[in-house]
Amino acid sequence: MKKVLSTIVAILIAAPTFAQYSSGGFSLDEENLYYGVRLGMSISSISGDIPEIKPLGSKVGLTMGGVIGLRCSNTAPVFLESGVYYTERGVKKSKISVSYNTLEIPIIVKYGIKATDDIALLPFLGPTFSYALSGKYKWDNADTGTFEEKDWTALNRANMGIKFGCGAEYSNLYLELAYQFGITNLSKDGINSTLPTPVREKHSGHSNALLINFGVNF
Repeated sequence: MKKVLSTIVAILIAAPTFAQYSSGGFSLDEENLYYGVRLGMSISSISGDIPEIKPLGSKVGLTMGGVIGLRCSNTAPVFLESGVYYTERGVKKSKISVSYNTLEIPIIVKYGIKATDDIALLPFLGPTFSYALSGKYKWDNADTGTFEEKDWTALNRANMGIKFGCGAEYSNLYLELAYQFGITNLSKDGINSTLPTPVREKHSGHSNALLINFGVNF
């Protein structure tokens, strides 16, 4: 948590320097292509009926990535944006901790609204596709494991969700608040027998996250 907050503070301090760039950014009045970088934090959780981790606790992690967007209408400020994000996800409850690192590809549609002469608001909505690169769990501070172990079968690596929220852009600086909820089942059929209380019946779990991103568009 301290590392995440320190990184975000460093970026915010550097914001005035970033604002001096003028190589792009959103234009609501003309067709254009833009790209940008994002850095922020995710507050993630898992909803569902997995008994081992109920009630569920949220976990704070780092998110960062790059995006590319294209205006897709000549008559309205509508933009199609995609990119690649690295995001830390997981849950934490007492002595139980599950964490995993994902690559995420969102495909979102943004609509530009001119709030002032200098500020544009950009509400958005679209699907996200993610894959867990690695992960680990800790059970009662004793039993541990990783996604790389063949017998660790608790979570599906591939998942899909819906992301919605709103961004704001001033000059080239961009700030975004978003929520992402999972629509595919994160839980596999049963949890392996190395865990304290094996679960054999089917349970459902969905990966959700509140996302706060700061960035620069070019």
